[in-house]
Amino acid sequence: MMRYFRAVLMVAAIALATLYVLGWRPARGAAPTLPDPKVDETPAAAKGRETVVFAGGCFWGIQAVFEHVKGVTKATAGYSGGTVKNPGYEEVSSGNTGHAESVEVVYDPSKITFGQLLKVFFSVAHDPTELDRQGPDSGTQYRSAIFFETPDQERIAKAYVAQLTDAKTFSQPIVTEIVAYRAFYRAEDYHQDYALHNPENPYIMINDAPKVSNLKKQLPDLYVTYR
Repeated sequence: MMRYFRAVLMVAAIALATLYVLGWRPARGAAPTLPDPKVDETPAAAKGRETVVFAGGCFWGIQAVFEHVKGVTKATAGYSGGTVKNPGYEEVSSGNTGHAESVEVVYDPSKITFGQLLKVFFSVAHDPTELDRQGPDSGTQYRSAIFFETPDQERIAKAYVAQLTDAKTFSQPIVTEIVAYRAFYRAEDYHQDYALHNPENPYIMINDAPKVSNLKKQLPDLYVTYR
């Protein structure tokens, strides 16, 4: 399986590199500048630990972004939203498990609010208007979703989507699912910190590195270097 994955990745990398040389770039340009959430939680008075799971395309890029966000103590690539227990990468990639490539984000609510995490998610981490795809990747396993773990997270997420929709921030409707967390399954070791360990991979250079750059450029107060 590992040999097969590497072979597929090599073919994809060569194809992306060829397209890049020919002048192809991802359809989405600079990330939009979004307003702060009108509905948010008050920063906690003491250090704590909260968790939320985000899905928005390939988990390499989502993980890379949130590992650079202030107050995030851990970001883990994995699978969530489906019914199959302990799925593997090949299973999820088939689109038959119901799972989405996801990232479990653990954060300290005394350093960053859930609303600020949402601002990162909707502005630089992915495009919330793409249905069942993200950039070059297509299928329900690449859908946009927030798997909330508390009623407050659900309330704040729905309020922010409504706020962005009312303001017509995006030219297309937001298609992000806001659903209750059921389970999260950690992805294989070779997926963890993939963007960090493979910065010269054409896929990372074209699709994921710009996300981290946009975070640093547009939300400098929330950006930190790797821990």
